[in-house]
Amino acid sequence: MTEDELQKILETALPPADLHDVFVEECQDQDIRLRFSLKPGETWSSAALLSLADTSLRAAAGMDSSLSHLNVTVLRPTNEADVIALSRVIRRIGETIHAETWLFSYAVVEPMLHATGSLLRRPSPG
Repeated sequence: MTEDELQKILETALPPADLHDVFVEECQDQDIRLRFSLKPGETWSSAALLSLADTSLRAAAGMDSSLSHLNVTVLRPTNEADVIALSRVIRRIGETIHAETWLFSYAVVEPMLHATGSLLRRPSPG
């Protein structure tokens, strides 16, 4: 999948509240790099960061998947800057996908959040 294809899928699949001006910076195999931006006057809440973790895990595993288990470790406070998410698939077992994501504030130097998740692929209709 290309960056443009994933960008269109995210813009179509996500509710407006979860978009956070998402921009697909890189999409190679199962490694994904997304950038999320705040609107003026907004701050990153815990709920918003969980939304970013969910979005980035699903972008790596496939947007047709849904989280069944999530483990989040907050490593440091967030800054009021763009958030970069680096996510990848760790393992696939049948319909179950294990993935991880790292969230960084503004630059990929020190992560502020790490999340791992198990996701279930929904069977194709028909």
